[in-house]
Order: sequence, then structure tokens, then C-alpha cells
Amino acid sequence: MSANRRIINRWQVDLPAAIKLEGQDEASPCQVKDINFKGIQIFSREKLPVDSFIKITILLDKEHILDIIKVWVAWHKTIDGHNVYGLYFHEIKDGDKDKIYKFIQKTCPHLICQQWWQGIEQEGGERMQEKSMDDRRIFERIPAKFPLRFLDLNSNKEQEAEVEDISAKGLGFMASERLEPLSTLEMWLKVPDRGEPLYTRGEVAWSKMVEPSKYRIGVNLEKADLMGFSRILRAA
Repeated sequence: MSANRRIINRWQVDLPAAIKLEGQDEASPCQVKDINFKGIQIFSREKLPVDSFIKITILLDKEHILDIIKVWVAWHKTIDGHNVYGLYFHEIKDGDKDKIYKFIQKTCPHLICQQWWQGIEQEGGERMQEKSMDDRRIFERIPAKFPLRFLDLNSNKEQEAEVEDISAKGLGFMASERLEPLSTLEMWLKVPDRGEPLYTRGEVAWSKMVEPSKYRIGVNLEKADLMGFSRILRAA
């Protein structure tokens, strides 16, 4: 399995819960389909804005409440008249991660045994496994071909390149020169949607020559630019 694939192992719980949007007085019931430290899939009567950030409280049960976390509404679909949403945890405290683990340990202890030690280990001890195309839209690299200009802040040299693949947290491109790992790049992506170039910053993770004067570069982005990534998905 390729090292740059972002893989999500979700605990399939299918349990009742509740959500409360910022500014609401009352929580509304929902059904948690699956959850992990990166996101959650829910069935809800609430209408949530897709491709947007919202602040939300998730009441997994009376003991385990994820209080006012910032999430990205990554996708929406309708099943039998019910709204189904995929939410990505953009800002979540370590204490809330602990609540998720304890919630799974309490309600579905067999899932901890079956899944915790499977898959690929990520930062913070998370082990993840690919589950759906909706997850891959955020966490996995997707093929993409469009121009890129970048400024290497180490050498103060500007170059042109071509993006090969991209995710919300990283990208790969082809360049004519090798770049040193840990080099900081300022990048302008010419997304084929007739909009302004998309600006982002990142750090070179690796650089490999694939043929003379042609290098494959892997970059980790400083932060997940989900708004920009949505532009790329629509244009792809």
C-alpha cells in the first residue's frame, strides 16, 4: 500500500446520539453510523451546509459529549429520505479524542479488539483503514493535472511545475530540479475553474529523481485547506 495514501479506519457503531449547532438551544437527535478521531458519519434531520465549516456539539451519550468542535461538512447524500453527512473534525481537543475512545470502549468494546491493531499506524496511535469513496475525497490523494508555480523560501527561487495528485493535506508534483526535504514552499495552483490561483504553503517531505532533469516531489501542506480542496474536486 502506497505510503502517501491517507487511510481511515472508522468504528462502525450505528448508535443514537444528538447534535447541537452553535447558537441552538436544543439538541436534535441523530444516528451515528461510524466515527473515529478524524471524523464522523451521521444520519440527521438537520440541514447542514455542505463544503462549509460549522461549530457543533455532538452528544454521543450523557457521559461522552464533544463540546463545540469545529467541523467541515465534507459531503451529503440522501438515503430513504434521511440526510446523511460526513463531518471532518477540523479542530478537536485531545480530551475529545479520549471521549471518543472511551465511548467506543464502553458501547462496542469488541470493535477496539477487532480494529485498533489493524491497518496503518498514524500520529497519536490512530490506525486507519480505507472505507469509502467519501473518505477518500478528503484523506486520500486524488489524481489531478494542472500547472503550479512555487517559491522555494530556502533558495528564494521561483519555478514552474505540474501537479500530479493532491489531497486536503498534501500534494505531489513534477519539477525540473531536486528540492531539499524540509524546504518551505509558497505555491500558487492554477485550478482549471477560471477562478484566481489557489495559494497555499507546505514543506517538502521527499524528492526523487524519476529521469534526468525530472523530479517527483511530495509536499505536506501546513494546514488542511478544505475550501480550496473543494474547488479542486469540482474542477477535477
